[in-house]
Amino acid sequence: MTSHLSRSTATFIGFTAVLLWSLLAFLTAASGTMPAFQLTAVTFAIGGLSLLLIRPGAIKAMRQPLPVWLLGVGGLFGYHFCYFFALRNAPPVEAGLINYLWPLLIVVFSALLPGERLRWQHIAGCALALTGAVLVVTRGQGFGFDAQYSLGYATALCAAVIWASYSVLSRRFAAVSSDAIAGFCLVTAILAALCHLLLEQTVWPADLWQWGALLGLGLGPVGLAFYVWDIGVKRGDIQVLGAASYSAPLLSTLILILTGYATYSHVILIACLLITAGAVLAAKDLLFRRRSAAAAE
Repeated sequence: MTSHLSRSTATFIGFTAVLLWSLLAFLTAASGTMPAFQLTAVTFAIGGLSLLLIRPGAIKAMRQPLPVWLLGVGGLFGYHFCYFFALRNAPPVEAGLINYLWPLLIVVFSALLPGERLRWQHIAGCALALTGAVLVVTRGQGFGFDAQYSLGYATALCAAVIWASYSVLSRRFAAVSSDAIAGFCLVTAILAALCHLLLEQTVWPADLWQWGALLGLGLGPVGLAFYVWDIGVKRGDIQVLGAASYSAPLLSTLILILTGYATYSHVILIACLLITAGAVLAAKDLLFRRRSAAAAE
């Protein structure tokens, strides 16, 4: 079915993953104090099982050669493992900033794909959006890097490289159905559960609200988000998706403000303008083509 999608439609579908990821911080905060790997195991299990229920072809789609499994599980589990390891071994602001290099790396790596061209507006758009993301993550208070956290910084960079590589290399396997994401999620859940048993103490939600947030995490930012992202990176404009991904930390912060988990500052408005300008600049060609096509009709 997805093979018949236009490039612009697939790009829009992929961007819905960014919208879903913007709910990640709020739902994580609302889900209680569950340790990172336990949270990953539970939410990926929910996400994988939900995809199996709504996508009847998901079981058949699991019959993939080893390279596809290595890419899928390596991308999903490898990214989360490195990111959580970085947060344990470096200050969260600096680790988060390094991790948020992945959208820029997607744009740069995509130049290696057949039929893709890296234009000036893609890099300029990403640079603007990255500046906005830095303001969001640091709250305009600045940041610094300390050599004693080098291992954490290096792991955060590994996380960024893994996710960018996974997203770009997925285009090489465009013929693989996005239904296979269900299997990748379930294997990721198993590996995360093993990490949890080895490294963490088990903590379960304390009330129905926390259970609801946990379920929401599994259904949205984990299950559905990775499915639609797969469609976007395989059939959409991956460079536009990379630049637009910088809206995730901004939208996440706005949701936290609206729900009372964070407070507003004028830095957020400046970041909003920068990220929006960057995304529009990067998407200039795509938007222009759509406008031209509409005018021709």
